[in-house]
Amino acid sequence: MAPGIPAAMERPHFIGIGGAGMSGIAKILALRGAKVAGSDSKESPTAEALRALGATVHIGHAAAHLADDASCVVVSSAIRADNPELVRAAELAVPVVHRSDALASLMTGTRAIAVAGTHGKTTTTSMLAVALSSLSLDPSYAIGGDLEGPGTNATHGDGDLFVAEADESDRSFQKYDPEVAIVLNVELDHHANYASMDEIYASFETFAGKIVPGGTLVISADQSGAVELTRRVRAAGDTTVVTYGEAADADVKVHKITPRGLTSEVTVLLNGKFLTFTVSVPGRHYALNAVAALAAGVALGIPAHNLASALGTYTGVKRRLQLKGEAAGVQVIDSYAHHPTEMTADLEAMRGAAEAGSRILVVFQPHLFSRTQELGTEMGQALALADASVVLDIYPAREDPVPGVTSDLIIDAAKAAGADVTAVHDQADVPAAVAGMAKAGDLVLTMGAGDVTDLGPQILDHLSK
Repeated sequence: MAPGIPAAMERPHFIGIGGAGMSGIAKILALRGAKVAGSDSKESPTAEALRALGATVHIGHAAAHLADDASCVVVSSAIRADNPELVRAAELAVPVVHRSDALASLMTGTRAIAVAGTHGKTTTTSMLAVALSSLSLDPSYAIGGDLEGPGTNATHGDGDLFVAEADESDRSFQKYDPEVAIVLNVELDHHANYASMDEIYASFETFAGKIVPGGTLVISADQSGAVELTRRVRAAGDTTVVTYGEAADADVKVHKITPRGLTSEVTVLLNGKFLTFTVSVPGRHYALNAVAALAAGVALGIPAHNLASALGTYTGVKRRLQLKGEAAGVQVIDSYAHHPTEMTADLEAMRGAAEAGSRILVVFQPHLFSRTQELGTEMGQALALADASVVLDIYPAREDPVPGVTSDLIIDAAKAAGADVTAVHDQADVPAAVAGMAKAGDLVLTMGAGDVTDLGPQILDHLSK
């Protein structure tokens, strides 16, 4: 057995191997020497990157894709019970392993840092992974998005640190035993799995309870849900809690955030000393993510001034206010925001970065029927922060349509809030429409967690013509 590979993971088969979470685990296993195989619905750069590491990647799902000698089948919560490869696994009595259990097994024996929260996980995990790497600590990491520099979402490092994005959506983050856990915020989302804030709090309390003895919870001192979770964790036991933020009582106090175009300069007060560093993406929320990463690194015993300098080497992660290009004087930026809080934060960041007279134009694709049903009004209100918006049909992902739930819920709320918003049902019509709206100096945001990201290069192509 190759070193560092759990026995069950010697010959894993991933259903949906091209997904952000699944591909990261597959990459780490391939780098450790496992015989990785899997399938995905369509060809992608991720599939090619996995093949370059020696993995076998099939396109489409079929029972024949599952090898008879597979040691396990890895699935995410999005894989349906009637998937032919999952059905075949049952016939062959091949063990089925959830993605979170596979990741937890890779983290065994490391000093794990798990990053959780309703928003900001990918960015914060990325910032910490980049900073630790620049300090030559060679961490392993698994992230929900590709880093701009390395161009990957995961790697196997020879150091003893493992940085992982911890997903609360299906409670899978409760599988990990981190030395340091970060909680950025606590809000009601993932309505198919959580019926109330009490259920959310209970889930995050369980996550915090998995921190190893002597470990640390790093948590926001600003966001109301995080403040309530801090109260509950402190009341429940002796976990060391370090708060960060702009609140007066924060342990790591944000003294000042200074916007500088598409970057920010952040000054914090830590242990009686001021530290200033640069964050390569605009917006208060990304600056606070960087401070969370700083606090987590200090909890690991890394000198704060080293971390502050290392965080300045972060160059961004794909889909998190990622500049896709510029044509005809118009910048096109890609945003993964799909929850009203995220949408508001990114639009406010863009407003702060925009020059006087520049307009913000948004192409928004709602993600999931359940989220639109619960939060459609708030999404529409967020779009009122833009100068004009185009709203696409709902991206269903893993869900079936819900009668009566359409993008009209968002559009009606946006119009009620005074927004200039237009519905476009055929995505093929979007690039020309947006190019016709935009003028030199404008910022165009493609926003959402679905395939709206594919429209950025098409919009740039139309603008260039």
